[in-house]
Amino acid sequence: MLKKIGVDELRPGMHLHAVCKPWLDHPFWVQRFVIRDAQDLERVRASGAAECLIDTRKGLDVAVPAAPPPAVPVVDEPVMPAVDAWLLPCSLEDEATRAVQLCAAARHTVVALFEQARLGRALQTEGCATLVDQIAGSMQRNASALLGMVRLKSHDDYTFLHSVAVCTLMVGLARQMGMDEDQVRDAGLAGLLHDMGKAKIALAVLNKPGKLSAEEYELVKRHPRHGHDMLLDTEAPSAMALDVCLHHHERPDGKGYPEGLGGHAFSVPARMAAVCDVYDAITSNRPYKDGWGPADSIAKMAEWTRLGKFDAGVFRAFVDCVGIYPVGSLVRLQSQRLAVVVEQSRGVPTAPRVRVFYSIRAQMAIPTETLDLSLPGCRDRILGRESNTQWRFPFLDALATPTVGRRP
Repeated sequence: MLKKIGVDELRPGMHLHAVCKPWLDHPFWVQRFVIRDAQDLERVRASGAAECLIDTRKGLDVAVPAAPPPAVPVVDEPVMPAVDAWLLPCSLEDEATRAVQLCAAARHTVVALFEQARLGRALQTEGCATLVDQIAGSMQRNASALLGMVRLKSHDDYTFLHSVAVCTLMVGLARQMGMDEDQVRDAGLAGLLHDMGKAKIALAVLNKPGKLSAEEYELVKRHPRHGHDMLLDTEAPSAMALDVCLHHHERPDGKGYPEGLGGHAFSVPARMAAVCDVYDAITSNRPYKDGWGPADSIAKMAEWTRLGKFDAGVFRAFVDCVGIYPVGSLVRLQSQRLAVVVEQSRGVPTAPRVRVFYSIRAQMAIPTETLDLSLPGCRDRILGRESNTQWRFPFLDALATPTVGRRP
C-alpha cells in the first residue's frame, strides 16, 4: 500500500517508492529502494523534497497513533482530495522546458538499454519505471508539449526516440481508454520496451536507405521474438510488456506476425501498441522516406482500419487522444491562411491552438500569429487538412515545436 508521509518521518526499514518532486529536480536515478541507514535518510532529506511515498507492503509503516476522539463532521465544506502541485495542468510553454529535458533523459535511458542488448547483457530496467512516471506526469500537465517534442527525430535517433514516442502515445491512449493509473504506467513501460528486439538486427538493415530485400525483411520480422526473449531474462518482467513486445505487429484480421493472432487472442494492450507504433513510424522521417504529416497519417490509418489492420475501437480512442488534427498538422483556415497545429484544446477536438504563417490569397509568408480556435471570440476555424507534399514547407517541425518558457 502506498502512503504519503513527510520526509522527516522516514526511518530505516521503510521502502521509498518516490519523492514528491519532479524527477529532473532530484538526484535519484532509481527512487524505489529500502532505507537502510542514516546515510540513505540524509540523501533523501538533501533532495529538498518535503514529502515522499512509501510502500508499506515492501517495508515498515509509520507508527499507528492512538485513535483521536470522533470529530464533528462538517457538511457544508466538502473535503477535496490532495493533488500534487507538480501534476496540475500548466501551459504548453511552461511544460516545454520539462519536455525537452525529459526527452534527453529518455533517449539516454533507451540508448543504454540497446547497448546492453547488443552486448548480450541482461537488460537493466530498474530506472524505466521512474522514467515512465515522469512521462505520465508530463502528459497529465500538458500532453501537447511532450507529444510535440517526441515527433522530432534525426535518422540516427529514430530507433531510440521511436521507443520514447510509443511510450508517450501509449500513456495517452491508456488514459483515453479509461485504464487506471497502474495500467497506464504498465502500458507506458510496454511501449518503452516494445522494440528492444531491434538491438539484435544489424544497423545496416535497420537504417537501409531503400526497400528491404525479402531476406532482410524476414530478419526484421524476428525482432518481436528477440525482444520477448530479452524481457524474459529481466527480473520480474511485466506481463503487459511481454505481450506487447511479442505481439505489437499482429493484426485483428490475423494477417500480422509473428503468430498470426486474431480475435480475443490479440490482446487490447497489443492492439493499442500496434496503433501507436505505426502512427509514430509513418509520421517520422526515415532513411528511405520522409514522414507523412500527422493529419494525413490519421486519414491513412483510418483507411487501414476499415481494411482490418487496426482495432476500430482502439483507433477511435487514439484519434480522441491525439486529435483529429494532431500536433504538427498543416491546416487551411477559413481566412484562407495556412497554420500548423501546436496544441490540442481540451474537449474541442476540431478547434486546436494553431500558429498561422502563410497567406494563400497573397501566396506569401506572413508574420506568425498564434490563435486559440476554441476561444469564443475567435472568428477563424479549420476548413481541412493540407498535405505538405504539395506545399513543401521545410520548417513545419520548427513552427510546431513549443517555445521553451520558464520552468514551473
